[in-house]
Amino acid sequence: MFGVARSPRNVVFGAGQRFSVGKSAAALGSRLLVVTDARLEADQEFAKLMDVIRSTGVAFSVYAGVEPELPAASLVGGVSAGKVLGAEMVLGIGGGSCIDAAKAIALLLAHGDPLSSYYGEFKVPGPTLPVIAMPTTSGTGSEVTPVAVVADADRALKVGIASPHLIPHTAICDPELTYTCPPGLTAISGADALVHAIEAFTTARRAPDHGTVHEHVFIGKNEISDLNALAAIGYIGASLEQAYANPKDETARARMMFGSLLAGQAFGVAGTSVCHAAQYPIGVLTHTPHGLGVAAMLPYALAFNRPNAGPDIVRVGRALGVEVFEESEDATVESTIRHIEQLLERIGVPQSLEALGLAASDLDWVAEHAMLSTRLVKNNPRPIDQQSMRSLIGAAHAGDRHMLSTSSTHSQAV
Repeated sequence: MFGVARSPRNVVFGAGQRFSVGKSAAALGSRLLVVTDARLEADQEFAKLMDVIRSTGVAFSVYAGVEPELPAASLVGGVSAGKVLGAEMVLGIGGGSCIDAAKAIALLLAHGDPLSSYYGEFKVPGPTLPVIAMPTTSGTGSEVTPVAVVADADRALKVGIASPHLIPHTAICDPELTYTCPPGLTAISGADALVHAIEAFTTARRAPDHGTVHEHVFIGKNEISDLNALAAIGYIGASLEQAYANPKDETARARMMFGSLLAGQAFGVAGTSVCHAAQYPIGVLTHTPHGLGVAAMLPYALAFNRPNAGPDIVRVGRALGVEVFEESEDATVESTIRHIEQLLERIGVPQSLEALGLAASDLDWVAEHAMLSTRLVKNNPRPIDQQSMRSLIGAAHAGDRHMLSTSSTHSQAV
């Protein structure tokens, strides 16, 4: 048995817990930089939170310049605001881009420019300013993960900074902050969380040695990440459609946020794999949200990986409540993938990369650039090379996962 847990020092979950942010900040210092976007800054709920912080005597400055997909250039104003304030800690409030921005700004305030010097794994030289993360969507899990993803104008694809030093000091997860999240965003972020959990559970398992935890930010499948991933799959699978169809369902909202948190805890250690590797170039070309791309890839990735991850996919099916065919692993795997396809279809996820807007003429380019995400490709349970990546992308574009069948039984309907 081998397991690793990397987590914030404090994880607080529950309705109304957002109002604990004032004391959380006061425990870390007296000058706080708040990082968010313009839409959230204008929200009345945001003003209430600022009043809570103000009541503790903590001085703060708000930087609301975070942009979608987090262009690296949008961090500059936040770093400047933090320096003027003399910030001792950073609070990120919002979706994944806002929390990733808070992590990156805390890094730059502690260790200086350029941001590009930290791209990759283990490039952060030491602790950053402490970060308090408060998500307003149920999807990215960024509040508990060791990674920040940015869009660099000098790079064709998004780039990641991965280091345990990026894990926030405190995560405050209040499902009431998601009650006004519109159905479309609920679907996209929730689908992203489901992919996080399933990819974390089906990543390759490494043979660990005493250097594994020091040489890999994402160590692959392990006992602790598996517990979090399976629990996340259960919560998300049972609640995603309900939260999408009935946004005021408080139970579904809470379970989705809890599932997203657990999924973040899982993939923050185990990592993700081929869905995320493919999404980076897909997103560049289609200009579609990250969650849509990884979710559109998921059934095809599972079909591709089934020869190497069949028993794990069966356990995913059990967590989703899929009928298990005790006499046939293959039938259960097929039933699980079909269940996931139908769930994603019901919440509006495109069923093919063509429907997502990807042109057939770009498939070779997507496959080539997907292979550049080495940290993700190496996590895939089935070894993948340029040719097999192209086959996977082709099947996902055509909307026919049976193009990836490895035997006649894999294409049988159940």
